[in-house]
Amino acid sequence: MINAIKKELLLRKDELKSDNIKTIYFGGGTPSLLSINEINSIFNVIYNNYKIVEKPEITLEANPDDLTLEKIIQLSKSPINRLSIGIQSFFDDDLKFMNRAHNASEAQSCIENASKYFKNITIDLIYGVPNMSKKKWLENLQRAFNLGVPHISSYALTVEEKTALYSFIKKGKVAPLDENLALEHFNILVAETKKQGFVQYEISNFGKPEYFSKHNTSYWLGEKYLGIGPSAHSFNGVERSWNISNNPKYIKSLNAGELPLEIEKLSLNNKFNEYIMTGLRTIWGVNLNKIKSDFGTSYSEKLLKNIKPFLQKKLLDFNIETQTLTTTKKGKFLSDGIASDLFII
Repeated sequence: MINAIKKELLLRKDELKSDNIKTIYFGGGTPSLLSINEINSIFNVIYNNYKIVEKPEITLEANPDDLTLEKIIQLSKSPINRLSIGIQSFFDDDLKFMNRAHNASEAQSCIENASKYFKNITIDLIYGVPNMSKKKWLENLQRAFNLGVPHISSYALTVEEKTALYSFIKKGKVAPLDENLALEHFNILVAETKKQGFVQYEISNFGKPEYFSKHNTSYWLGEKYLGIGPSAHSFNGVERSWNISNNPKYIKSLNAGELPLEIEKLSLNNKFNEYIMTGLRTIWGVNLNKIKSDFGTSYSEKLLKNIKPFLQKKLLDFNIETQTLTTTKKGKFLSDGIASDLFII
């Protein structure tokens, strides 16, 4: 797999042309399982074949059970300067319910150890878990605040078909997810993070100033990116591509010197809809002047017409001076639904 990833990096080195790489992100699975030598061998290929800015943001996703003190120290000596740790909860019963491999004690000690070697740490927390009281969710957040992490990504629990949770709910072994509970948790999350000096710069992402995720922000702002590895997605400003998800087929293809990807050329409607979807999730919102210049006057006129009911319901706010459309406090939790109603098909 590692050799195949390095081959893909070489085959695609000209795709971003002269663009400088500002962020590198090791994610999509458990890259923390890699040894430090394996990680450094990938870095060697990247740095020898791509133009990297002087101080890039380099993130590694990890689970607490993978991050021993020894591993943290090794990672701190590599080019990696940011850790994304999948905590999910600081309570054992929640972790057991979510089928996580780590326990609450490991979650705590992992962050304590990582904080000695990394300033830039983000953790994931899940809300809307059945039977999770508001008090318990508050305590989850307070533990994160006490540990001093500068960034939190927090998502509502969702149920996907063909998962154990889907089966348990269908059989009545687990209570169905409660949207009202999730909304209560979300409102607590927004209020408490604000008290602690976090900025909600995207619906699910809260960062202290200077600690916003540069990598994820580039997605939301529609910048180009190159995705390497099975299932990885790429975007060059015109086309979107994605690699095959099957590991053996991915490796076989690269061994034959072939790129295992599919390409979709985005229509103007596709690009507009994506801009609406991502823009409404962020503090930067959707800019009408940008829509006029990138998509044409007909798109901006149609959007102005379609937003009227959402402005009346106070789900959206339009700043005439800056020509920027953003979700209100009331509309934040509903942003994806609002965006889909504004799509042009």
